[in-house]
Amino acid sequence: MVKNELMKYSCPLGKAMSALGSKWKPIIVLVIKDRKLRFGELAVRIHVISRKVLTDQLKEMQTDGLVIREEFKELPPRVEYSLTEKGLALLPILYLLEEWEAKFTTEDFHSEKSCAALAKEAEKKVKA
Repeated sequence: MVKNELMKYSCPLGKAMSALGSKWKPIIVLVIKDRKLRFGELAVRIHVISRKVLTDQLKEMQTDGLVIREEFKELPPRVEYSLTEKGLALLPILYLLEEWEAKFTTEDFHSEKSCAALAKEAEKKVKA
C-alpha cells in the first residue's frame, strides 16, 4: 500500500507506520535524539546510508512532523536537524523495540554490537 493511501485511513497504527515506514527513519530518530545535528554529522554517524536517501528521508520526516530543519543564512550555508516533540516521543518506543529484539533473539546477541555501542563508535569518528 502506498504511503498516501495509508494516510487516507483514520487508523492510528497505519498513520504511525506510514510516518516510520522505512528502515532509516527510526535510525535517524535514534541518532538525532535530543540534540541538533548538521547534515554532514548525520551522514557520518549513519555512514551506510547514501546522502540522497538521507536527504529524502529527512524531507519526509519534516513533512510528517518528526524533524525540524533549521536553516542559517551563513556562508557556507548551515542546516541543523532536531526532533520535534512528536519525534522525541518516539525515543522510548524505539528503545523498547531494541529491548524486545534483544530478549527474543536466537542468535548470539553478545557477539553483535548494540545500537548504543554503534552510536558511541560513530560519535568518536565525528570527534576525530
